[in-house]
Amino acid sequence: MAEPTIDAGAGPVALRTSPLAHLEEQMRAAAATGARGVTLSEWAFLAMVNVRVAPASEAADRIEKTLGAPLPRQCGRTTTSGPHTVLWLGPDEWLVLSQGDGTAVAAELREALAGDPGSVVDVSANRTTLELSGPAARQVLEKGCPLDLHPRSFGPGRAVSTTVGPVAVLLWQVDDAPRYRLFPRSSFADYLARWLIDAMSEYRGPELP
Repeated sequence: MAEPTIDAGAGPVALRTSPLAHLEEQMRAAAATGARGVTLSEWAFLAMVNVRVAPASEAADRIEKTLGAPLPRQCGRTTTSGPHTVLWLGPDEWLVLSQGDGTAVAAELREALAGDPGSVVDVSANRTTLELSGPAARQVLEKGCPLDLHPRSFGPGRAVSTTVGPVAVLLWQVDDAPRYRLFPRSSFADYLARWLIDAMSEYRGPELP
């Protein structure tokens, strides 16, 4: 996916291109429908801000007020408010996902930190976002993810660091459709997308009786 273009004199030039723009058609073609359906797409240019701060501090309180959501305190937990979702990464580390502009979100959170110990870094360019959804999405992931993804162990609102195939990702289950979002490093996104496309291939066949 490319962002809006500018005219550089020799024709329009894309301002930037997402890590998986070249696989957009292949991901669309990999979709399966019906009771065994599954789809794969890229959410390009999602704002991501890494926050490190002592959880029991005034700075953390100010950051929570700015986000309008508490910083989750347990492994695998997430919180959401308006355009922001916060994923737990460690006892004093979180990843803020936002539909807003990453630079602006980082600036607001840096202002809330107010020079206290901690850090706020816009890491939007570090990862891209893949969304895998549909009735067969869990079965596709189970081909290469070591986690127990059964609803008794992993459900909506859970997000953890894991691997899918050989690729390290953050994995977030958004809802019980199920819909998952995977956050690989941009340099590994092509490999992961191709791995998922291959894992989805059996579901494009005829429905089982």
